[in-house]
Amino acid sequence: MTRSRLVTGLAVVFALISVVLVVLGVRYNPVILFVAALFGVVTYFFWEHGTGRLAARLYRRVERQAARNDGRTASRTADSGSGGFGAGPREAWTGPYRRAGRERARRSRNGQSTTNGTGRYTPAEAYRILNLEPGADQPAIKRAYRAKVREVHPDTAGGDQASFKRVTEAYETLTDG
Repeated sequence: MTRSRLVTGLAVVFALISVVLVVLGVRYNPVILFVAALFGVVTYFFWEHGTGRLAARLYRRVERQAARNDGRTASRTADSGSGGFGAGPREAWTGPYRRAGRERARRSRNGQSTTNGTGRYTPAEAYRILNLEPGADQPAIKRAYRAKVREVHPDTAGGDQASFKRVTEAYETLTDG
């Protein structure tokens, strides 16, 4: 929820309320200053969350802890045998709110990558997956996709999720280009 206009707007509203309460507290009753301080704290958290700084700070802290642990779980959880998740670093992690790419390595039976470097199938592979001739028009692609999905959908007999994803990604390759 980085740079959320709603949360940032709430921070501005709470800041205005805090200012009004401070003025009223100074003018009439110092007890109101306590309430103003509470509104100020809420304003701070809304602002930090709305601008994305709170999440960034949290992720930096997790990464520092992971670096200290050298990718292992804390010794007390490792020794106790009670389990635990640890805060180990992730391979090729880009951090929060960065959509650098959702490239998933797909491997064929012989171990070769079947992607074109963008995380999707090449058009030739997509046509092969959908049982189409290269250069088929969009209505034919749509018909082939729907027919193939009926065969491989996880809710049908003999269907599985991996095949469904493969067919869907092949269709997206042919329709997004």
